[in-house]
Amino acid sequence: MRVISEVEEWRSFTDAQRAAGRRVGLVPTMGALHAGHSSLFEAAKNRGDVVIATSFVNPRQFEDHDDLARYPHTPENDRSVAEAHGVDCLVEPTLSAMWPAYPDPTPTTVSVRGLSDVFEGVARPGHFDGVASVVAKLLIVTGPCRVYFGEKDFQQLAVIRQMVHDLSFGVEVVGCAIVRDADGLALSSRNVRLSEDARRRALALSRAIARVAQAPATASEHRHDLRATLESADADVVYAEVVDPVTFTPSSDTDSGDARALVAALVDGVRLIDNGPVLLKGEQ
Repeated sequence: MRVISEVEEWRSFTDAQRAAGRRVGLVPTMGALHAGHSSLFEAAKNRGDVVIATSFVNPRQFEDHDDLARYPHTPENDRSVAEAHGVDCLVEPTLSAMWPAYPDPTPTTVSVRGLSDVFEGVARPGHFDGVASVVAKLLIVTGPCRVYFGEKDFQQLAVIRQMVHDLSFGVEVVGCAIVRDADGLALSSRNVRLSEDARRRALALSRAIARVAQAPATASEHRHDLRATLESADADVVYAEVVDPVTFTPSSDTDSGDARALVAALVDGVRLIDNGPVLLKGEQ
């Protein structure tokens, strides 16, 4: 596995792969790699891509500096995980290479209005501007490719899809299924901050998603079941919603067909999210 830190070397590497007739698969990460990331590397490898993984903790998507400071850094383990799961090139760009003016504001920001302003965007103002801006830069340096994201951050995936569509990037966005631990908890770098008791209570998120997936119901019925399941575990509910999976517009009780259930909750101060598909049975 090749390890790169310089932007121009990274650009040259991907250009050379395409010149040789190979397809590039990009997996953006912020390090602290776990099995969810590994599944993305393997998905890209299984499609025959030359797998490029980036590891960069992007400060522009953290409004809370304490949250940024607490974000885990495990570079040696990350390199081992990446190599073991088929990564051909691991890019570890420096902060100065990505955002030369930091901590001063960067003059250029990519913003996806609407999708960025709801749910996770309400609690974390500017978060999705930071995400869209850094992913745009990753894609510009990498060039035409497939880019892989997990569906756990479903709103992030929707924001990236919209940005790629609107700005005509030569990129295919690939969403990959949520990876869960044996107990059902969606894998997240934040899970390491959960105590044994908090982890047990955190399982309410995956239970809520599984419950509403069992049978069609109205949007209101699904919302009630989501919230009730979270509250039964004394989780502090941030939102428990059912939305259109593309526009993120809240579903109404007259809607029918496919929708997405979204939940977010604080468990002992740790913010967790989960989501999954649901079927709506609209009122007549």
